[in-house]
Amino acid sequence: MLVLQTLYFEDLSVGQTETLLKTVSASDVVGFAEISGDRNPIHLSEHFAAQTPFGTRIAHGLYTASLISAVLGTRLPGPGAIYISQTLNFRAPVKIGDTVEVTVQVAELMPEKTRARLSCVCRVDDDVVLDGEAWVKVPSKEQGGRPLPRV
Repeated sequence: MLVLQTLYFEDLSVGQTETLLKTVSASDVVGFAEISGDRNPIHLSEHFAAQTPFGTRIAHGLYTASLISAVLGTRLPGPGAIYISQTLNFRAPVKIGDTVEVTVQVAELMPEKTRARLSCVCRVDDDVVLDGEAWVKVPSKEQGGRPLPRV
């Protein structure tokens, strides 16, 4: 689990980066299927998945995307950030046992609205498996900040 890091809009700078590493387990995929209701057998049945072009079970694309949300909500910018939008481009499958490296980088800052555009890339080894960008509203010290999280 990521340690919380609380950043205000004034703490952000273009180029600032956070990274998360997560090895995808079979229980992650089963849990995501339960929570989301997506029980596509390509995620849950080795027999079914063996007959697909991937040859094995793969993680849900939105599970991989949820790792981006983990970075945004816990590290960059952290608690209090409000997701406005997210684009996602699914480039390659993530298999059970793969370690996903999630990198979020500040690409643009809009001070008048305290919004940040963030570049998001997920890789397995050297392969990009997902990319896109997120827009988030970030609490500002000047606008009264935010309450401290209690966890």
